[in-house]
Amino acid sequence: MKLSPQERADRRAAFRRMGLAEKLGYILAYYKLPLVLILIAAIAAGSVITRLATRKNELLYLALVNVSVGDDLTDSLTDGFVAAMGEDPGESEVYVYAGLYLSENPAEENHEYSYASRLKLLAAIDAEQLDVVLLNREAYDLLSRSGYLLDLHDLPGTEDAPPLSDAAAYLTENDVILDDNALEVRLGTADAYEAVTVTAVNAVEISSLPLFAPAGFSEPVYLGVIANSPRLPAAAAYIARILSPAPRS
Repeated sequence: MKLSPQERADRRAAFRRMGLAEKLGYILAYYKLPLVLILIAAIAAGSVITRLATRKNELLYLALVNVSVGDDLTDSLTDGFVAAMGEDPGESEVYVYAGLYLSENPAEENHEYSYASRLKLLAAIDAEQLDVVLLNREAYDLLSRSGYLLDLHDLPGTEDAPPLSDAAAYLTENDVILDDNALEVRLGTADAYEAVTVTAVNAVEISSLPLFAPAGFSEPVYLGVIANSPRLPAAAAYIARILSPAPRS
């Protein structure tokens, strides 16, 4: 209801006569919703500003799939690379997707975990926010067969990354499926699984390298590069650093 000028004047006069507690109660009673909306907007704006102010430049996106590493190795894989690239770790970073789990036949208790990890991994790849992956053999086979890993012969050479022939002893091959009848087998329209495959050099076996040997992995660990990565020069430099005899320096 619209108030007359006299009514508005009377209310202002009554408000001035109120004590502090009464004024606060009056404001909360009549302006609660606008105040709540203003508070929500202020919190949201502050969150955005803080995130933008503290966000670092991502030099590289790294995923650990079926692989767990300790704090010292994580520091070398992240801040160590940033420093080696001549960047400030306070302003740039290697972003890590840790704790991902992939399995073709996960145990029942791990099925949801595997499914969630697969979705997270595929979302990162689709968004071009994944460059390098560290994997065990099972995860390596899965990503290779699906065509997600770059043939390392296609990795661009950079001033910081020597030719991959220098790492011939560590390069590994795996199958890439070009075409198969997996859907037909699942639908029951085909009896036997058939696939057309090619072989690609798409990973580096890193377990025995100086940086990783002290970690004592119980099985081989591989490094692959995601095929659609927009940061291939950085991925090449990353591999060069890992292959270095003294990558911690």
